Amino acid sequence: MKKITVLGAGLVGKAIAIDLCSDFKVTSVDINPDNLNKLNKYSSIKKVEADLSKSETLKRIISDCDLVIGAVPGFMGYQTLKTAISCGVNIVDISFFNEDPFTLDIYAIQNRVVAVIDCGVAPGMSNLILGYHNSKMQIKSFECLVGGLPVVRTWPYEYKAPFSPIDVIAEYTRPARMVENGAIVVKPALSEAELIHFHKIGTLEAFNTDGLRTLLKTVKIPDMKEKTLRYPGHINVMRVLRETGFFNDEPIDGNSMTVRPIDMTAKLLFPFWELNEFEAEFTVMRIAITGKERGVDKKYTYNLLDYYNPQTQTSSMARTTGYTCTAVARLILENKFSRIGINPPEFIGADEKCFQEVMAYQEARSIFYRMK
Repeated sequence: MKKITVLGAGLVGKAIAIDLCSDFKVTSVDINPDNLNKLNKYSSIKKVEADLSKSETLKRIISDCDLVIGAVPGFMGYQTLKTAISCGVNIVDISFFNEDPFTLDIYAIQNRVVAVIDCGVAPGMSNLILGYHNSKMQIKSFECLVGGLPVVRTWPYEYKAPFSPIDVIAEYTRPARMVENGAIVVKPALSEAELIHFHKIGTLEAFNTDGLRTLLKTVKIPDMKEKTLRYPGHINVMRVLRETGFFNDEPIDGNSMTVRPIDMTAKLLFPFWELNEFEAEFTVMRIAITGKERGVDKKYTYNLLDYYNPQTQTSSMARTTGYTCTAVARLILENKFSRIGINPPEFIGADEKCFQEVMAYQEARSIFYRMK
């Protein structure tokens, strides 16, 4: 039985470990014992409490596994990926770090490592779907609207996060790169807000975020953009915090000590944004792809609406992110995807068999990307 080590046992890391433990020997690693204790009823999952920020500790933990899954906070993601590559271990990563993953491509090739990055819902499934259609048609435009939200709207933020607040804050501060008329343009995060209606959900607010990531390098499409979805009003609160300096990462002086405002803000936001283990929430995504296919104008629209699963007690964001990751992990372990180097999900989607398997894997877990 092949060995998988899942780094991080938060809401998504936990879902990943549970999804894989019936077919593989899974080890879950986290610095927080409370996270690991939530896996106690799964006796087949080995639990290891460790500080994954320490490179030597990480090397020791992953040295004998067949595949690593990175589900650590974004600020740890790049170094975690680099360490796994140095150990010659294949890896699927969902940590969405800021650094350019392609700087590790030569390193991965030299170490004969299959490394899949950004393997969640968006980026992740959005890239995979685009990669599939990009292999079959001449695409003119790509738009992705995506968000994860609680069912119950609670003042003042009307938002809950399955990830650490500091990773969410990055979406509100990092300049948003998009493609217009074949050129990369940069716009402020939270800009160009617009109200969009979604069936069964109602009106949500979409705003620019830096979600295209690897697509800026891997595909040549004249117009591409990604926007994040929130309940109307949320982004105005975020703008106030940002413009006041609460998201700044430069230390400031205060009462004989220095502190980064973003660290303080993340701690203050955590109790408001923490997604409770059994809280109802949903993931909504709309992807629109237009272009020519065999000389004919075509538009493909994919709609996803997925809710918290009370039977398995798994959040929608954990399902839609985690099961994309586990589907790709299985492709690698079954030698169905074996491209050495850094692989964003669009590379996987370009392989029709891999694309169909990932889509079928999602549907088997009641996650439906409805296409028209």
